[in-house]
Amino acid sequence: MEMDSTKRARTESYRAATDALTANESKEDAAVLVNEQALSSPSTNSAAPVPSQANKVDAVAVSAVIPQVVKEQNVVVVKTRKTPGNTIDDLKKEVQMDEHQISLDELIARYSSNIEKGLTSAQAKTYLERDGPNALTPPKTTPEWIKFCKNLFGGFAMLLWIGAFLCYLAYTIDAFTKENVSKDNLYLGVVLMTVVMITGCFQYYQESKSSKIMESFKKMVPTYALVRRDGEKIHLPTEKLVVGDIVEVKGGDRVPADIRIIKATGLKVDNSSLTGESEPQSRSPECTSPNPLETRNVAFFSTNAVEGTAVGVVICTGDNTVMGRIAHLASGLESGQTPIAKEIERFIHLITAVAMVLGLVFFAIAFLLGYHWLTAVVFLIGIIVANVPEGLIATVTVCLTLTAKRMAKKNCLVKNLEAVETLGSTSTICSDKTGTLTQNQMTVAHAWFDGSIKVCDTEEHVIASQDALGEDGTTQNALLRVAALCNRAEFKKSGQEDKPILRKDCTGDASEIALLKYSELSIGSVEQYRLKNTKVAEIPFNSTNKYQLSIHETSDTKQGYLLVMKGAPERILGCCSTILLNGKEVALTSQLKDDFEKAYMELGGMGERVLGFCDLRLNSDDFPTGFAFTTEDPLNFPIGGLRFVGLISMIDPPRAAVPLAVSKCRSAGIKVVMVTGDHPITAKAIAKSVGIISADSETVEDIAARKGSRWTRSIQARRLQL
Repeated sequence: MEMDSTKRARTESYRAATDALTANESKEDAAVLVNEQALSSPSTNSAAPVPSQANKVDAVAVSAVIPQVVKEQNVVVVKTRKTPGNTIDDLKKEVQMDEHQISLDELIARYSSNIEKGLTSAQAKTYLERDGPNALTPPKTTPEWIKFCKNLFGGFAMLLWIGAFLCYLAYTIDAFTKENVSKDNLYLGVVLMTVVMITGCFQYYQESKSSKIMESFKKMVPTYALVRRDGEKIHLPTEKLVVGDIVEVKGGDRVPADIRIIKATGLKVDNSSLTGESEPQSRSPECTSPNPLETRNVAFFSTNAVEGTAVGVVICTGDNTVMGRIAHLASGLESGQTPIAKEIERFIHLITAVAMVLGLVFFAIAFLLGYHWLTAVVFLIGIIVANVPEGLIATVTVCLTLTAKRMAKKNCLVKNLEAVETLGSTSTICSDKTGTLTQNQMTVAHAWFDGSIKVCDTEEHVIASQDALGEDGTTQNALLRVAALCNRAEFKKSGQEDKPILRKDCTGDASEIALLKYSELSIGSVEQYRLKNTKVAEIPFNSTNKYQLSIHETSDTKQGYLLVMKGAPERILGCCSTILLNGKEVALTSQLKDDFEKAYMELGGMGERVLGFCDLRLNSDDFPTGFAFTTEDPLNFPIGGLRFVGLISMIDPPRAAVPLAVSKCRSAGIKVVMVTGDHPITAKAIAKSVGIISADSETVEDIAARKGSRWTRSIQARRLQL
């Protein structure tokens, strides 16, 4: 009982914390003081006094919540009842937690864990029983029998059932009042029941079939995590992870829970599942922000590690993760009626009103003409049933089903038949950019070398290139050599031989993957080239240095080691004293620096990400074979006086089918709107490339620049208000 009350207190206090507003809310809002010590007090059934995930803050101000505080065994239990309409406020609130700010020793002690050995099986079992599995709670689903009844008795079907009932009623009246009874009403009632039952069952079958397909997608690939338990490293299903578990993550893995980074080596994560943007974010043990959503020492559940390795401690699981909270809020949003449901409801009201009016009018006329009242009632029922369009529901269901089957042939699964008509009623489509209009993968677009910008042709159908990269020669060769060697991205090994290069799966940073694929298209096998030029030292990219550096042995050892570097263009240029032009090394003059600046601005103005590249041959006398390079400060090799070789720019290209889809939407009278947080130049370039805007269209920023400062101030003011 004590364990149950403790668990309930933690759960309820977490809900209160989730609904908290800022401290300057109205004094009439209830204030709930959560006693952290009381909540974390040991219970008789608990293995250790470990706080639950709900215990995140010491005190919160709660609005839109009516609290009832009950003390049980020195534990404050907060029972809350939320009022409707606060989901938008909830979405705007920041996550309340302190696990990213406290010291690592304190965090490990909080969960009674051990960095080297992890949790014990007994501890893990206790925490799993307390917090539940590490999985998102699926939204409440409608029971199958209710779905079946809705299809059988909902909407227009109910009108047919009423019509069938009236037919049986009319037949019954005739049977008791006439000797020779006509069976027309009986047959009509049977027909109406048959139609509504067949169409209802057919519609239920179609929707149930789609739902089962969607459920099967979720169970296709179970996920596992590498966990330290009882002093051993084991692979566990992610559902069995608990707070305090020590997990290991490497490039290509999905982060199995919200984790605090203990140590990391070049770890970058793709947060596109949370933010929609695929630009990898670095993760390290340092706390860089009090906001847990912005600090670098927390990696979130469902994000992907694109490169590097890390060890972390699980701080949130399941519904308590950031992804779980977002999913919970999103699942609480109610969807309104579909357009076809509204239209059918309006049609039913209209038909019912017309039928009732006509029936009553003719009933009154028949009664006034001297007919027996039972005969007049039968006449009334006949008028009402005659106005029921019994073939309409079958026609609508068949049409929607045929449309759904045609869409299924184009890999579009229809979960609800009514959604087919909703799609046809669409007037405006607001679409995200990254991953929807674009491929969610960086692709090399342009390169600048030998004083001019070149367009890089990356064809999707190319499976392999027959070209080979020479050790010396043109500036382009030197640029591709740096792009291939100063790169940690790799192609995945299994079963990709027949895939086009651009469609092969890779591990690594999105920008490095783009460079890898472009190098593979241009020079052939990058893997073989790297084997010939073994990496002996490396400095990974970080936000402080803004460059990545590696040193390689070359096939000609007499020429010495080759140092290659890439990074922010201005940072790379600052490390160089010479530049390679037309295969010849020349001094880096102010004129050449101006040319670099113009090219950099032009490529950046096209909404592309630009990287600079340089190299240096290390003197074999100073750096003989077997030299031990030190990559920690102080370095024992030069990173100045390098040779600049060029720039490469990348962009997330639009999907091939998007321009045609946008064109078809326009021809159907549908307005397409792209919603993105990207720079206006990037957004404008993508929108033009897919046909959302024309070449001479203007963005808000373009209009502001043309109209002058008053427009600029007005736009800024509007954005502040928004």
